[in-house]
Amino acid sequence: MNALVRLRHAIDSAAIDARPLERGGTVSAINPNVIAAEGMAGYSSLGDFVSIGQGPHAARGEVVQIEPDRILVAPCENAQSLSINDVVLRKGSVHARPDEAWLGRVVNAIGEPVDGKGPLIPSADRPETAGRRSPLMRARIGEHFRTGVRVVDIFTPLCVGQRFGVFAGSGVGKSTLLAMLARASAFDVVVVSLVGERSREVREFLEDTLGAEGMKKAVAVVATSDESAIMRRRAPDCAMEVAEWFRDRGKRVLLLLDSVTRYAHALREVAISVGEPPVSRGYPASVFTDLPRLLERAGPGGPTCGSITAIVTVLVDGDDHNDPVSDTLRGILDGHLVLQRSIANRGRFPAVDPLSSVSRLADKAWNEQQRQLVSQLRAMIALFEETRDLRMMSGWQQGVDPELDQAVLAVPRIYEALTQSQPSSPDSDPFAELADHLKNDTKK
Repeated sequence: MNALVRLRHAIDSAAIDARPLERGGTVSAINPNVIAAEGMAGYSSLGDFVSIGQGPHAARGEVVQIEPDRILVAPCENAQSLSINDVVLRKGSVHARPDEAWLGRVVNAIGEPVDGKGPLIPSADRPETAGRRSPLMRARIGEHFRTGVRVVDIFTPLCVGQRFGVFAGSGVGKSTLLAMLARASAFDVVVVSLVGERSREVREFLEDTLGAEGMKKAVAVVATSDESAIMRRRAPDCAMEVAEWFRDRGKRVLLLLDSVTRYAHALREVAISVGEPPVSRGYPASVFTDLPRLLERAGPGGPTCGSITAIVTVLVDGDDHNDPVSDTLRGILDGHLVLQRSIANRGRFPAVDPLSSVSRLADKAWNEQQRQLVSQLRAMIALFEETRDLRMMSGWQQGVDPELDQAVLAVPRIYEALTQSQPSSPDSDPFAELADHLKNDTKK
């Protein structure tokens, strides 16, 4: 018996396939989004991978539904070359096996290299299915870090281990702002997940935004918009597995997910293809179960672990900030930054609305003086924006309302101080930069 145990350990450590016989079935129905296979229902599990067909046209897929007499498989690749009665073989569960050698590499949604730099070295550790971490076993969030983006560091400061969302419509600058946030120097590892992005933007983000130096401590997980729904759905999971691996080894990890809305769209496509009914503006109920299941895995680890600071972008459909996905994510995340198209149209970038943006951990970052200052700045900006139409109609006269007079004088200068382009060097002390800008304007 001991010899068999040693043989088992030797096979595991050598990553040898110990299944000389594979169980399978045959394809019974095909449509563009899902494939039905008979003969496998009794020994398949949700999330299992299967191979479909044989030879150069074989495809891979994930089991997404199990019925009494068949399973439904979402294909990872184009299923047009498949036929009825093609062989389907069970491959078991698939998990990323990251290693330190993954730093600087680009992988797809199932952890395979796509950067042409050769095969990846799998970790010697056996992959483990991510389980729910007890909330009492997590460390507490307490340490503040600077992003280098003035409007963020002043109005919505972030802490290590926080989960933060950037909410914006299309073309308002959320990817550019994410690129600016990626330059934060407080982290050991950066994991980037690009979900549903244009193919041309992948190299631009990795080479121009992160750059050669940034990529040395980064792992990128990519699933572009032309890939299947199951690959777009798996990409954030793969990125989270990579982030968890580094976190469990004491690293501070920054996870950048662009965008969680396209992840929700992929969840919707897969759920509807297996017959789940939509319940909220076309989204099935499982979407709102899977979103917190993914994002709750980020945050601080245990006492001996590192942390995962997650910054995710949320593509607001039709500029409606109350759409179901946006509304759900605001309740899950530890803060949100709102970008407004009206601000972008005025040429002010980042197009952040400081009155609608919130960081739930800001009190851990501000001191008492900074807290009072930000409160005064918000009140001044609110008064300035509320009276915009009145002033446009010449309804404001200087000297009638001292608070409004102060707002009209100061807020344009504050907006100018908060304007920042991507190539700008990060600020070390945003409050001092704001004070210096206002003083210089006053002297002029």
